[in-house]
Amino acid sequence: MFCHSGRTGVSLADATILHADLDAFYASVEQLLDPALRGRPIAVGGGVVLAASYEAKAFGVRGGMPGRKARELCPQLQFVGGHFKEYQRLGDAAIAILGDYTPLVERISIDEAFADVAGTAHLFGPPAAIAQAIRRRVREEVGLPISIGVARTKHLAKIGSQVAKPDGLVVIDPALETAFLQDLPVGLMWGVGPVTSAKLAEAGIRTIGQLADMPGQSLERLVGQAAGQKLAALAWNRDPRVIETHRRARSAGAQSALGRKPFEERVFGPTLRLLADRIGSRLRDKSLSGRTVTVRVRFADLRAVTRAVTLPVPVAATAILAEVAEDLTRSVRRDFPQERFISLLAISVSHLAVVDGMQLEFGLGLADEIRRPGTRRGAARWQADLAMDAVRGRFGWEAIGYGSVVLEAPRAVPNAFRELAEKEL
Repeated sequence: MFCHSGRTGVSLADATILHADLDAFYASVEQLLDPALRGRPIAVGGGVVLAASYEAKAFGVRGGMPGRKARELCPQLQFVGGHFKEYQRLGDAAIAILGDYTPLVERISIDEAFADVAGTAHLFGPPAAIAQAIRRRVREEVGLPISIGVARTKHLAKIGSQVAKPDGLVVIDPALETAFLQDLPVGLMWGVGPVTSAKLAEAGIRTIGQLADMPGQSLERLVGQAAGQKLAALAWNRDPRVIETHRRARSAGAQSALGRKPFEERVFGPTLRLLADRIGSRLRDKSLSGRTVTVRVRFADLRAVTRAVTLPVPVAATAILAEVAEDLTRSVRRDFPQERFISLLAISVSHLAVVDGMQLEFGLGLADEIRRPGTRRGAARWQADLAMDAVRGRFGWEAIGYGSVVLEAPRAVPNAFRELAEKEL
């Protein structure tokens, strides 16, 4: 039974933010392209599950899971290759339909977007009717199922779309927001991943309502001050963010799910170099460089550790990013010698700035000279990157690469899939 949230002067008309999310997108595209796969448990990938259909998810198969484990959970699972150009084409077509109803569309990934329809009700009807029309058109014109949440805030709209899955619509009355959130699992909240969920569960916090009732200081001691304050606000649906139609990138990142691999240099070195290659090329394509490099290492039990360093000058050179990331990862290994296996590595670069040229520096024999882009050695690395970018721009990503990446880096996840998944820039 819903109870009143305590706010006055609100009505269903105030719920104007939509969050639209294509259902099991990559797997749904494969089932669309090959009708024989419909209704069957399928996974995109091979060595690692890139995406799973709902039929496969029913057996516990999840994205990022090693293929061997997925087959153990679901012996009849069928792996299929990816049609990456089709993912881009169909994702673009679906999100474009939102733009037919409002100019205020914020795309946050290849298969999901926010939209604010506050100013278009006089043209297309109330938000719920617009959401229904979008869902119908995506199904008819694109051929894919899409779930939509409609709410007063972005956070609640996103939760609404998750509750609506698969292929559903949830409209949340602003007068009933607190009651709607009360019994939902904390894992639906933005920023609550497996590690945070586990910490909260150990403290007896499993629902958003329980989180909302938790004393602020206790929550901050559990997850940290910044995260605690953010989660407390979201648990009460205090979310002032608005739709950003032209979001400025705050960071560029990439990650690689490894399954369960030894925490050894021969494993993390090539993987980090591959991630640095992807991030560096994207930064250079946008004339961006960043000063802060962050590495995230997830252990086999899903606990994660991050390490970061802020450099004296912004960088975008692949080799520099890779070396910094390797140093940070080695520091994690030194600090956690008992951890023998890792399941994920990630790199992000933040404090971004537009860099149109390079400020040259005199070589002074400094220890970090090779990692300063303006020195002779740093400039040589930069020129090598630009030459490689030019070849790839003309002949495709696979046409050329650094030897340490091409020969050693894991290839469980195709480069085309990585490009689709890394859409911050």
